[in-house]
Amino acid sequence: MGGQALPVIVGFGGINGAGRASAHHAFRRMVYSALPQAQRQRTLDALAALMRPQVSGAGRERYILDHTLVRRVESQHFDPDSVSWNQRFPTQSNGQPVSFDLDRKHLPEQIPPDWVVTPSSDSHVNVKIVGQQAFYLPTHREFEVKAAGQLPTGFEPGQLYPSRNHPRGLQMSVYAASDALGSLGLDWETVRRRVGLDQMSVYAGSAMGQLDGAGTGGMLKARYLGQRVTSKFCPLGLAEMPADFVNAYVLGSLGSTGATLGACASFLYNLRNGIEDIRQGRARVVFVGSAEAPVNPEVMEGYAAMGALATDKGLRQLDGLPDGQEPDHRRACRPFAENCGFTIAESAQMVVLLDDALALELGATVFGAATDVFVNADGYKKSISGPGVGNYLTVAKAVAAARAMVGEQALRSGGLVQAHGTGTPQNRVTESAILDATARAFGISGWPVAAVKCYLGHSLASASGDQVTATLGSWQDGIIPGISTIGEIAADVHHSHLAFSSSHRQVDPRQQAYAVVNSKGFGGNNATATLLSPATVTRMLQRRYSKDQWRAWEQANEGVRERQQEYDDGMVAGRIKPVYKFDHGVLGDADVEMDAHEVRIAGRPVSLQLASPYADMCP
Repeated sequence: MGGQALPVIVGFGGINGAGRASAHHAFRRMVYSALPQAQRQRTLDALAALMRPQVSGAGRERYILDHTLVRRVESQHFDPDSVSWNQRFPTQSNGQPVSFDLDRKHLPEQIPPDWVVTPSSDSHVNVKIVGQQAFYLPTHREFEVKAAGQLPTGFEPGQLYPSRNHPRGLQMSVYAASDALGSLGLDWETVRRRVGLDQMSVYAGSAMGQLDGAGTGGMLKARYLGQRVTSKFCPLGLAEMPADFVNAYVLGSLGSTGATLGACASFLYNLRNGIEDIRQGRARVVFVGSAEAPVNPEVMEGYAAMGALATDKGLRQLDGLPDGQEPDHRRACRPFAENCGFTIAESAQMVVLLDDALALELGATVFGAATDVFVNADGYKKSISGPGVGNYLTVAKAVAAARAMVGEQALRSGGLVQAHGTGTPQNRVTESAILDATARAFGISGWPVAAVKCYLGHSLASASGDQVTATLGSWQDGIIPGISTIGEIAADVHHSHLAFSSSHRQVDPRQQAYAVVNSKGFGGNNATATLLSPATVTRMLQRRYSKDQWRAWEQANEGVRERQQEYDDGMVAGRIKPVYKFDHGVLGDADVEMDAHEVRIAGRPVSLQLASPYADMCP
């Protein structure tokens, strides 16, 4: 059998504003109105398992729908009407000292020179200040941004396992990896035994790091709040920590690991690493993921200061609403229409790739294939956050890669674009120009464009993970999600060769050949992925393998699908908790043996018989 290994998508999991990713539940929340009644009920049941709503009947459905997707920021994050902050409060004595009593234990170690301190009791002192002194007064203010894509109300991943004050992004990482693991329908120990210790890779991270109070955010502000910096803040805040947690507490992997960061394109950067590992034979199993938990006032303030987020004022102006009237936060993100900024969101997504030979050997279910990710920078830039021309290269290469695999006819009739689609005025013009020009160059007419941020918001590093798992749902159910938050396409959007729709579109999954997943990140981080549909992958595998090998896969896959259904049933029933193996199977020096030919860890060998890639240059 010739040719490179094909990176086959055999599992996926995660959590975002639409719910649990595995078994396409999150996708079906997005296209809920287009589902038959039985699938609607299953979708509600899956969400109810996460949310535990205290209502029943028709009220249960309404509650679940209202408390998922993009919506007004809810109290589990913060109150946007009353955000805590410290106002600078300078004082001036004006000839009369500012005087107050203070508990001795609250005295600063270094007494300011303008302070006169005298005892007033055994436990207190009197402080007199002559001159100027700045204080910081705890107070509250109204936040200008009130919409975000949030996990379903009531779902708290840290309550499902001993989270030990983990930052929210890492809690979500554990859940996503565990969900992806369960979605495989395979016994994990069996998979581990089939591959070498160093033939597994995990690439996952977050663009912003862990910036809530349990991570870097807590470290940076603790002293300003008069609190103690703990030993966990710094390490748990690192941006690659999602991969570290998956290795250490879910998979027990000894293989390659890390996180490649590319702002909002980070998931695709990591997918590129995984694809290359499988294509080059460095790994046979790859977990690719991301986790972002930016729904907190500090992070949102940063993006708001850039003018990047949709504010209530901007939404009111779009809809012609009077001052003081609350806008429709559900429609805060409006890709490719008249809009005023993106909507920040939280999400953790994980996909599992196997090489095609291992997938067939194990009977794994084929959800598609990830064949290429193209990455290009923008070159010289005037503004680090402004768009550039690098995305023309990545999109054109991704389409060319699809053409090479599916042919001209399928390229023109069986494709889908998962657009970055942030909901900003700049994005609607620049991305539509790129997609339209590419379609025209390749002879594609009416290229269907989806923009799932209208449902989920922009989850930064996880955004393209949301797009990938949504694509798998489209291929399963034959539905392209409509851009439901918009009316008309904006006048400055290029679409002579593109097909936008605010309504869900039905397609024949058997005729779907490929998808292009596009991502544009701050700083000129452009990435575009080429994905192949299950129908295309099936045809490719049937050409590569014999009829007997294919029949053996079909027989093995029956049992895998049964276990996948059992996992989903258990999750819907609330019986299954995330995999979290703290202090489990920890290896030490005594477990390692080594000679010049191999390293043996717990008896399992890793070869040291490495060939030089520079043989023609070596003696």
